[in-house]
Amino acid sequence: MSKDGDKRLGRADANCRRWGGRTVSLLALATLALAGCQYADPDTTYPTRGPGGKPTYEQPESVFGPQGLSSAALFGNGEALPQEGGGAGIGVNSFLWRASLDTVSFMPLATADPFGGVIITDWYAPPETPSERFKVNVFILGRDLRADGVRARVFRQLLTGDNQWRDAEVDENTGIELENAILTRARQLRIAGLQ
Repeated sequence: MSKDGDKRLGRADANCRRWGGRTVSLLALATLALAGCQYADPDTTYPTRGPGGKPTYEQPESVFGPQGLSSAALFGNGEALPQEGGGAGIGVNSFLWRASLDTVSFMPLATADPFGGVIITDWYAPPETPSERFKVNVFILGRDLRADGVRARVFRQLLTGDNQWRDAEVDENTGIELENAILTRARQLRIAGLQ
């Protein structure tokens, strides 16, 4: 081998040793950082200052509720879902959610968010009046089956002579009638579920 080749091998060997040491140091730091991120015991209590500055201990809150997130909640285990609140994987009352979907099922859906409780339909023109179209937004406001647990907004547009859709007024009772239809369907679903 030539002297140039020996010099190149020597430089490569020195570079390898220099970077190899840095790599080992970085790996050691990463391992220590990960070791510091230990799993917290769910029964651990955290101190807070109460009246008079004395520490009080309370359970930490979980993003996934008091029972946490389990594989049964994610994949189901054949048990019945709770009747009053939303089921596993749904953030609102399950009866109101299903009743809302059933009630607006004749309209095309634009968005349906079971965690936020929002259903937004796309524009729908009834076959008997193709020169007007409707759009509905339904908001489910909680996990309880209550009369004030659902809000519906109805939008209406009319087709003008220049083939443009223009906003038109909607009778204020239309939204209330839609809410009542959803509540009636939710009660029917609940009764059917209890039998």
